[in-house]
Amino acid sequence: MTIVTVHQAKTHLSKLIAAAERGEDVVIARGTKAAVRLIRYDAPVLVERSFGALKGQGAFDESFFDPLPDEELRLWNGEGD
Repeated sequence: MTIVTVHQAKTHLSKLIAAAERGEDVVIARGTKAAVRLIRYDAPVLVERSFGALKGQGAFDESFFDPLPDEELRLWNGEGD
């Protein structure tokens, strides 16, 4: 682990970034008290998405399209309990 002061960090920022990119721990301290840790940033892996990728993986019957009962419609409309 590398511990440097704020002044040293300002002076050698490029070298400290390179060290963090190599996986080294770099701690920047204010005086003798550790303040922050400089670490490598690993960008998230983006998954390729395509339209229709889940086609055929779900199912429902024709009753899905039936009108809702009056009581349930009232609840959906905020009328009642």
